Amino acid sequence: MSTQSPWTARTVAGAGVDLHCRDWAGAADARPVLLLHGLAGHAGEWDALAAALAPARRVVAVDQRGHGRSTRRPEDLGRDAYVADVLAVVDALDLERPLLVGQSLGGHTALLAAAAHPGRFAGVVLVEAAAGASPGAPAEIGAMLADWPVPFPERTSAVRFFGGGPLGEVWADGLEQRGDGWWPRFDPEVMVAALAENAVRERWEDWAGAAHCPALLLFGQHGVIPAADAERMLTLRPDVHAVSLPGAGHDVHLERPAELHRLVAEFMSSLS
Repeated sequence: MSTQSPWTARTVAGAGVDLHCRDWAGAADARPVLLLHGLAGHAGEWDALAAALAPARRVVAVDQRGHGRSTRRPEDLGRDAYVADVLAVVDALDLERPLLVGQSLGGHTALLAAAAHPGRFAGVVLVEAAAGASPGAPAEIGAMLADWPVPFPERTSAVRFFGGGPLGEVWADGLEQRGDGWWPRFDPEVMVAALAENAVRERWEDWAGAAHCPALLLFGQHGVIPAADAERMLTLRPDVHAVSLPGAGHDVHLERPAELHRLVAEFMSSLS
């Protein structure tokens, strides 16, 4: 027996892309939340947080360009294009000064969006994201994706490969079934290209320039953000609160959904 989805699928036209969104209806007088997943991810990664936040407020999660059900091979994979997509979703769905929450690449997008568009966002929550460059990331991600044994013959084998449990289930949810098995909803070369700018360009000026936008930094104790980068972010903006979640890795939002909800809810209560 099928059950009705708690969210409504919406498609927003961006610059040269169609952006798939999951839209949880919520109280119109409450601050909305816009969720941005990380590289090789998908909007469904946020289902637990979205369900916890809604229906008290509207929550929208986006498949970023090149990911999920959004345009798979966009011509433009620069950082400005990802930021423009955020504004396209905000405008098309009438999200008034939303809270931006982004993990990894999505957090980087949220940081740049807040810096470039003062007043458009009430605050940002950066989950395992920083402003430093990552020179080795394209090669590392390319090698990691090349090791995926695709196609997976069945969904359960994908869940096992991704570590099993809730985390493995969510990663497997990012696959699509074809005639010969289960494949990612992205092309590896697109993922590598999406990191090209981050590999060579630091964004410390953007981070410092976004001081008008309140921010919360969330890190996993065993995450991938260098301690020096986290320390520099706090030095540049000493007003910002940062939390390291014990035992968590890079996928903090999947490993600690209840703690993430608590921290995001507390942060929202502090926003004007």
